[in-house]
Amino acid sequence: KNVFPLPVFYLLNLMFGLGSTQRLNLPMFTVLRRFTLIFVSLGQVIILNKKERFPVQATLLVMLVGAIVAALNDLTYDTYGYLFVLMNDIFTAANTLYVKKRLNAEMDKYELMLYNSFIVSLPALFLAYYTGELQSAYEFTGWQNPWFILSFTLSCVMGFILNYSTMLCTQLTSALTVTVVGAIKNIVVTYGGMLIHDYIFIVYNFIGINISV
Repeated sequence: KNVFPLPVFYLLNLMFGLGSTQRLNLPMFTVLRRFTLIFVSLGQVIILNKKERFPVQATLLVMLVGAIVAALNDLTYDTYGYLFVLMNDIFTAANTLYVKKRLNAEMDKYELMLYNSFIVSLPALFLAYYTGELQSAYEFTGWQNPWFILSFTLSCVMGFILNYSTMLCTQLTSALTVTVVGAIKNIVVTYGGMLIHDYIFIVYNFIGINISV
């Protein structure tokens, strides 16, 4: 009861995040993720009764304008991709805000991580079975490769460290700060993604991306 609806937000965030990453090129995906900042800023007022100062709001508005300019000049436009990333933004914001709300209620971060992960794992396993991913994982030949096992183990460990760091950052700062830090790390992904073949260079799209960044 104390954890709900975090598992729902987390699972939907994961699903729409994977779906949007699959359908959009990386620069546009990371730029459209900036809308999360707006949703978090609005959510802080509604859920946490916290309003940001005007300079912060102005900065967020500039980033949003840049994302809109880039989107209007995106030759790789995909309706489902844009819908998925918008839903991803909404559920990322909802997850971050409710984590902050639960931690403010003095719920231990370790308990929150444990129960949230356990509850999410059940529907996640069902979806993996339903889509055939579980069978594919079982038949994967890389399980015999020790380097793959090492990489997989390190990936799991880093996943825990990432979740813990995000939870700790949310507890010590604000939901918006966590989201901004997440956006900063995507700068490398944004420009690195331009080197991948699925990005089509358009001047106004490039300008919009840089404004948003």
